Amino acid sequence: MYALVDCNNFYASCERVFRPELIGKPIVVLSNNDGAVIARSNEAKEIGIPMGAVAFQYEQMFREHQVEVFSANFALYGDMSHRVMSILQQFAPEMEIYSIDEAFLLFKGCEKFDLKVLGDKMVSQVRQWTGIPISVGFAPSKALAKVANRIAKKYPVQTNSCHIIQSEESRLKALKWLKIEDVWGVGRQHAKRLCHVGVKTAFDFTQLSDAWVRRNMSVLGVRLKHDLLGIPTIQMEEVNPKKSITTSRSFERNLVEFEEVKERVVTFMVMCAEKLRKQNSCCNSFYLFLKTNSHRQDLEQYRGATLVNLPYPSNSTLELVHFATEALKTIFRKGFRYKKAGVIIMDFIPEDKVQLTLFENSNPRHHELMKTLDEVNTKLGQQKIKLASQDQRRVWKMKQEKKSPSYTTKVQDLINIVV
Repeated sequence: MYALVDCNNFYASCERVFRPELIGKPIVVLSNNDGAVIARSNEAKEIGIPMGAVAFQYEQMFREHQVEVFSANFALYGDMSHRVMSILQQFAPEMEIYSIDEAFLLFKGCEKFDLKVLGDKMVSQVRQWTGIPISVGFAPSKALAKVANRIAKKYPVQTNSCHIIQSEESRLKALKWLKIEDVWGVGRQHAKRLCHVGVKTAFDFTQLSDAWVRRNMSVLGVRLKHDLLGIPTIQMEEVNPKKSITTSRSFERNLVEFEEVKERVVTFMVMCAEKLRKQNSCCNSFYLFLKTNSHRQDLEQYRGATLVNLPYPSNSTLELVHFATEALKTIFRKGFRYKKAGVIIMDFIPEDKVQLTLFENSNPRHHELMKTLDEVNTKLGQQKIKLASQDQRRVWKMKQEKKSPSYTTKVQDLINIVV
């Protein structure tokens, strides 16, 4: 049996753990630079705040309904996620962390276990130890576990946040209840195509022929169909290294000078290189983009981008920053007011599999230098040591006017209890 464990309204729940007076009140969490809504509590959904809502356009609604607005606090959310996953790992020998708030668990040799008792224990233990509410769905396959979890989340009172699809009767009932657009792995375009041929529910989808599904949705669609039929086809996956790493930000103000934009791009590449070394990889190429504010139609618009193939694989901050600076020179245009830039590094290769070339290679002395740099920054705090081309005062921080304290990761943000 598989279990899909999902944290309910995770970002909002993390904020409520340390602000219990917010339980039952509408909460929204905003994206980088407090731009748009990326998470909502159930109460916020009920009053009509959509996902992706531009924050300044909904300020009046926020005030009218007394919505608590938070800037994204990813340090807090990441740490709380780690705590939840550490607890779940104790329940099953095999676990796949699917996202920051979801995990699949595989139960082998547990046929005699009472899954309802086990699920209830998972719900209560995670809630007691972390304060985060979760929903649990058990089923013979991953796709069905997703369906079971959706039912547990939709009907928390009736299911006690834990639902099991174990019999053929429960499987058919669940599939006939679930709309096709809500099926895991069915995107918007596939949902439209399926609706055109009369597929309204997950059950309807399972009645299609394998040939039709393969022709219109590839072999991945066939695997999904079999999984929904109760035939385990989508297997547990190991946590693989990322295939690309992106760092991009909107600026607090429009930038016009090359040196100002360069400082941002350098810092973005520094952040990408750090993440690259953490997974022991080197990159062979990167994509750099730069653009003006498309919402300011009164200003002249421009978007520049370039793909750079490196002469050799590298994860050295010094080398990658050099290449990024040279690339920026080719796309920067004077006279424009720039609002956003970003770096995407890609085409990875394991650090220990890099092949040397005859003429150009990464500087071997950089390996120990980068190792020391990462160790110091990890021990003393992010970017305590910087490149000279970075802003040493870091005055360009993202706009995060409503960010909550980092209760679990910074000593100065620990909650004080007065007895």
